[in-house]
Amino acid sequence: MSTAADSPGLGSLEAKIMRVAWDDPGQHLQVRDVLARLDDDLAYTTVMTVMNRLHEKGLLRRRRAGRAWTYKPSSSREAYAATTMAEALAVAENRTAALLHFVADLDHGEAAALRRLLAADTEVNTDVEDTKP
Repeated sequence: MSTAADSPGLGSLEAKIMRVAWDDPGQHLQVRDVLARLDDDLAYTTVMTVMNRLHEKGLLRRRRAGRAWTYKPSSSREAYAATTMAEALAVAENRTAALLHFVADLDHGEAAALRRLLAADTEVNTDVEDTKP
């Protein structure tokens, strides 16, 4: 079950629709396809309006297919999460403190992955700096 908490910055129905789109990212989905995959008793026009709103927000791309529009995600769920995290960090008065709170909430595996990424980035940056005259 998708909730707005699954996709910060999105309303409940927006989050549900994006989950359907992200679960099948290679497909261009029509409104009726999304409506059929939602558990809610919603009107076609409601889903159509929300999908259009998501398109206007830049989360869904669309193309014409006959008289209807088809939609697919503009980016992955992970890219959306990264953008949301960057936006949250941007409004923090103390970015370092915000990062520390974020890191403190990571589980062991996530923290280890972050350490590996930071170590790899440091090695790349060191290599770049070594090649400068």
